[in-house]
Amino acid sequence: MPPFTVLHVCMGNICRSPMAERLLDVAVRDRLAKADAAPPAENLMHSHSAGTGGWHAGEEMNPPAARQVRARGGDVNGFLARKLRSDLIDAADLVLTATADQQEYVVALRPDAAARTFVLGEFGRLLTTIDSAALPPAEPTPDAVFARGVALVEAVNAARGTASPLPADDLDDPWGRGDQAFSRVADEIEDTVGPLAATLLPTQ
Repeated sequence: MPPFTVLHVCMGNICRSPMAERLLDVAVRDRLAKADAAPPAENLMHSHSAGTGGWHAGEEMNPPAARQVRARGGDVNGFLARKLRSDLIDAADLVLTATADQQEYVVALRPDAAARTFVLGEFGRLLTTIDSAALPPAEPTPDAVFARGVALVEAVNAARGTASPLPADDLDDPWGRGDQAFSRVADEIEDTVGPLAATLLPTQ
């Protein structure tokens, strides 16, 4: 049931998945800002994240990752890293992982989530092949965004078929590297979360 819930997964939950979590939120809010009247973004979509490992549980976002989020209009307040749990996967309508290894980890933990779990780059690549006109009507309401989101995930999964992710779908781990590496990864994240938000909430 609404809101449409997107779970982002990486290794430590302090770099890639937090950026994806907050940059998707930015993209949704930007779409809603163009609508005359719309409910708060959190009523339409819940974007959150976790890591396959718990080494950084309770920590804030890695500073260069936080800088990228802020520079792109996002908010890092309130973020604390956490380890992935089965209940988080169960509650997600879409799971986006940083790498194919993490996708396999999610599916091993919850095999019934396979059809809604994708490498982020894989999802973005397949999204371009979807006929959005065939999805349920787009309206800035919780029920409409949820219905359109669920149908979109089903369509992208059908487009994937039995194909495996491509090596280029993975997000490089920028941890311990400079701002340039984080900026490049943030750009790649935006290449998927921007079109995802635009598909769920197209503006006239």
